[in-house]
Amino acid sequence: MKSTVLAVAIATAVLTVPAAMAAPPANPAIAKAVADAHRPDKDKEQDAVRHPAELVAFSKVKAGDTVIDVWPGKGYWSRLFSPVVGAKGKVYAYVPAEIVDMKSDPMGIAKAFAAEPGYGNIEAISDPLAQQPPPDMQNKFDVVWTFENYHDLHDSFMKGASVDGFNQAVFKLLKPGGYYIIVDHAAAKGQGLKNTEDLHRIEEATVKAEVEKAGFVLDEESKLLASTTDDHTLKVFDPAVKGKTDRFMLRFRKPAK
Repeated sequence: MKSTVLAVAIATAVLTVPAAMAAPPANPAIAKAVADAHRPDKDKEQDAVRHPAELVAFSKVKAGDTVIDVWPGKGYWSRLFSPVVGAKGKVYAYVPAEIVDMKSDPMGIAKAFAAEPGYGNIEAISDPLAQQPPPDMQNKFDVVWTFENYHDLHDSFMKGASVDGFNQAVFKLLKPGGYYIIVDHAAAKGQGLKNTEDLHRIEEATVKAEVEKAGFVLDEESKLLASTTDDHTLKVFDPAVKGKTDRFMLRFRKPAK
């Protein structure tokens, strides 16, 4: 009798453990955002290398959130965050004032995608990088996000803007418990800030040190975009590595009071 009971128990465990360990179902709001018909084809073409569903989930952006998309480029991430935060949420496409006069017209691009049909909760904004927020703007935001552009904040075209000042401003803007997400191209260990301008890479340890200096704590990191085959001596636009660079994903949290 005992042997029969034990056998049944073992069989039951074998059958149920895989189900318990199965990956949770995809967030339907994020899946809907990725499948949104309003997304332009040029955005969808980048999905294979950007893994939007996984990265938006990593960001912790949710319905009703107020999000800042730092250096939004052509709007890839802003367009994804927009339907996730929904009608009660807001997405600010933030273009640092130091780059608005670039020939590519980043502010004009941000205003254009914010005006596209279906993205009424996106607003293009611009301020100096290290400008500190006034008291009435502090503790108001849920998520600050920047994708493959944090390294650029250190470059000469930023006209000496303080990255430490920027991280301090982000800390003040976020609500207690809010998230600051940085995804960027990895530099070789020991390179620190040496390759931000020539190779468009930054060392992961340097980013952690800078952000934690502002008061943040590391909440989670992911190796989803990591690559062991990336040649860290190549510029990220080199055809040999473009779209396949070794990238780190870091989520920092402002400690709750």
